[in-house]
Amino acid sequence: MKTTRILAALAAALPALGASAAERLAITLQHDLDIARPSETVTVPWSEVNKALPHALVQKIAVRDAKGRVVPHQVTNVAPQAKDPQNIGIAYGELIFQHSFKAGEKSASYTVEKIDTVAPPAPPQTFARYVQERLDDFAWENDKLAHRTYGPALAAPAPAGVVKEVLVTSGLDLWFKRVPYPIVDRWYNKGHDHYHHDEGEGMDMYNVGRSRGAGGTGVWQGGKLYVSTNYAGWKVLANGPVRTVFELSYAAWDAAGLPVTETKRFTVDAGHQLDMIESTFSYAGEQALTVAVGLNKNPADKGQSPQIATKREGQVLLQWIEQASNGAFGTAVIVPGAQGFAEDALNELILAPASAGKPLRYYAGGAWSRAGDITSRAQWESYVANAATRAANPIRIRLNNTP
Repeated sequence: MKTTRILAALAAALPALGASAAERLAITLQHDLDIARPSETVTVPWSEVNKALPHALVQKIAVRDAKGRVVPHQVTNVAPQAKDPQNIGIAYGELIFQHSFKAGEKSASYTVEKIDTVAPPAPPQTFARYVQERLDDFAWENDKLAHRTYGPALAAPAPAGVVKEVLVTSGLDLWFKRVPYPIVDRWYNKGHDHYHHDEGEGMDMYNVGRSRGAGGTGVWQGGKLYVSTNYAGWKVLANGPVRTVFELSYAAWDAAGLPVTETKRFTVDAGHQLDMIESTFSYAGEQALTVAVGLNKNPADKGQSPQIATKREGQVLLQWIEQASNGAFGTAVIVPGAQGFAEDALNELILAPASAGKPLRYYAGGAWSRAGDITSRAQWESYVANAATRAANPIRIRLNNTP
């Protein structure tokens, strides 16, 4: 609700922007599902925008819905060093915005047009950064949820006479939010003791340890899980306001005698409880690996006496955790092409085949009852089922130049 008010305020501020009526790109969105699709992300190659709107400037365009209302958008810059002497859009990636389909709504129309003044920036709803000041953490968030994972400084042994936290894990952490605005910087600035308590914005109460956390991966071989250590490198490719994309790379580890490296690409969209993750494994040979995506068996904070319900069905591995205090929360992973389930001492696991150099796509995230959107196990299971259906049935996008 608060995010809706922020975006409505932005839209109200923009209708007066002058448009060049002679050049517009019409965009029609279609899909076949009857369910609602809130915060559906639309991507249009910038080269197509440039064809329809020659010499368009990224800071002087507006995206309007069928009622003429301006909606937040972003343009990704996937090749920041590229030159574009012919102004054909090769230095940019995609125009991105969102539409929320109501249940039964099958199509929607938008236009992209040049405007005469600079468009004010939309409020950020997604964000990621390297946190050098906290032992190489890498943190990311959208308006629903925040996350972090751990870098080499946290894994390094403490020097003699120095008190330092040491944790070796490639598990993924969750930070549960109650507010739509960005909190990653605020919480790190407040310090460790504060973000472990709910002071109105949310809290860090998820337990990762040496587990896979909420969506970490490993290689499953001979009934045993072989995992990487803390991430070794990072790269941010796009950073909001609607979508954030970044990569984390992991140094080679021994998977039952086979050296394996991994690169994870995260796509974080506004309005979603689950991130899309594409893990690409590199190793010698052409054999397929069995990859396990995991959820921690004991994800609740200390002293919570949790009651954990786990669902394993098809491409979904899901948990709902009721706690003595701090509310309830859900975690889930969706793995299209999953071929079964397993477990070890620390993790619930869902298994899928992966080939060298080919991304394995899956979805991972969570929800907290105190955020107010999802407050029961039934709601969480319904949300995850709908997310899986949406992933299997992407929207269709049709472009048309209009005079």
